[in-house]
Amino acid sequence: MTGPVRYGAWSKDRQGWFGGLSGWAWIGIGAAGMPMLLAAGAQRWLLALGWAPVWAVLVVLVAVPLRGRTPLRWGCDAVVRAVGAALGWSDWQSRVAAGTSRDLDEADLPGVLSGVRTHDGPPFGPLLTRPAVVADHRGRTWAVVARITHPGIGLAEATTRSRMGTGLAELLEGAATTELVSAVALQVRTLPDDGAERTAWQRAHLRNEAPPLARAINAELAAVMTAAGVRHEAFVTVVVPERRIARQAREAGGGVDGRARVLQGVMGELEARLIGPVGCTSVTWLDSAGLASAIRTGFAPGDRGPLADAALDPGVTGLPMAAAGPTLAPAAERRHYAHDAWHSATCTVLLPDKGAVMGALAPVLMPTAAGERRCATVFFEPISHTKADRMVGNESMSSELATEMRRRGGFRSRATHRRDAARVEGQDVRLAQGNALVRVALAVSVTVPGTWSITEYGRRLESSVTGSGFRPLRLDLAQDAAFAAACIPLGIGLPRRRGLR
Repeated sequence: MTGPVRYGAWSKDRQGWFGGLSGWAWIGIGAAGMPMLLAAGAQRWLLALGWAPVWAVLVVLVAVPLRGRTPLRWGCDAVVRAVGAALGWSDWQSRVAAGTSRDLDEADLPGVLSGVRTHDGPPFGPLLTRPAVVADHRGRTWAVVARITHPGIGLAEATTRSRMGTGLAELLEGAATTELVSAVALQVRTLPDDGAERTAWQRAHLRNEAPPLARAINAELAAVMTAAGVRHEAFVTVVVPERRIARQAREAGGGVDGRARVLQGVMGELEARLIGPVGCTSVTWLDSAGLASAIRTGFAPGDRGPLADAALDPGVTGLPMAAAGPTLAPAAERRHYAHDAWHSATCTVLLPDKGAVMGALAPVLMPTAAGERRCATVFFEPISHTKADRMVGNESMSSELATEMRRRGGFRSRATHRRDAARVEGQDVRLAQGNALVRVALAVSVTVPGTWSITEYGRRLESSVTGSGFRPLRLDLAQDAAFAAACIPLGIGLPRRRGLR
């Protein structure tokens, strides 16, 4: 009998040059300790002893991480946030709510989503639908979003799970081979069941001549099941940078249509792999109305019922993109984010060193109370073979250097050191065999009504992550950007401090 599928061949995104620190950090530490060395060389011992505590404090500020950031970075981020809040940069109100909107087809979103614009692409597929093309002018990227339906892996056999995992790996390797896609974001939402589809079905099929008692029992059962039920939604977002698509877009006609035609080739390949090896039963590329509804329900889960009723009515037009965002979003708090009548707490998930079984994050998507919404978004960023070879080479050199220095210094090589060296060696072997190197990031979020205690439900979310064998990291001082990454299917992840997308 085949055992559970376990994954664990991952390593840190950026390895330190030595001792977990970068070269710039070592230069800063050395420069800070230079006055103490010069004073000791001149035999000015009092000055050397007086500078030693100052140097120790500087080392702590630069080298000791606290909840993912060094104290120096915490101080800089706190100052930037305080300045932004004092000058009113963080407060936001939609143009529709203010009555100043001129174009209802233009997206109006807060924070890191403010640079997003949507366009209707050319007809695609046998039904000649027009999927929406998302342009992020701040990140200089283009994206398309699909709503997918997947049977899940809860009742699947081990062989079926393994086949689905292999299919996802093949999908990401194909994206890395083309060197066109920069990120594939998979988002899963677990939200309260509003019963909109069931209510519409009952209106169409309920018989007026049915016995009153039977109708009363059916109504009571529907109310109980709706209150306790949950619904799952899944989205896939494909992101392509402008610098990678520009040349092919010019050959396809240029402009938005040229970029959309290039994206359609990626969409066709991705859809074939999703329906085939990954096991999805349907893949629907969202048009402007569908994308606006997905964004709106990301900010306000309670609006899904009216939007679903409107979608079932052929005489009602879709939600305009200008009304997709919240009406009001004040400055984000340190540990949560408020949007309209809801507030959310978001954290990233750190991968465990011991590895994880496929499906281990299922408890994170299970609400603990009726009315609670959980979201999880996984960002897969395929790395080109050239860059991956350079990264693995640098990590291998750093690992060998650290091992040699420990050996010459007479220090014992611990199990964690041997494990890290084996991981680097394994990555080098798999890369030589033609496999792709993929950067993975995971953000999870909980959303509850504004009258509920977000502190309590944030603690429950972190408890679910810990109980699944992972480690949560609350994204303090960046809850608005974290919410956009975890709950809005536009492919916009957390902002980076170094490098380009």
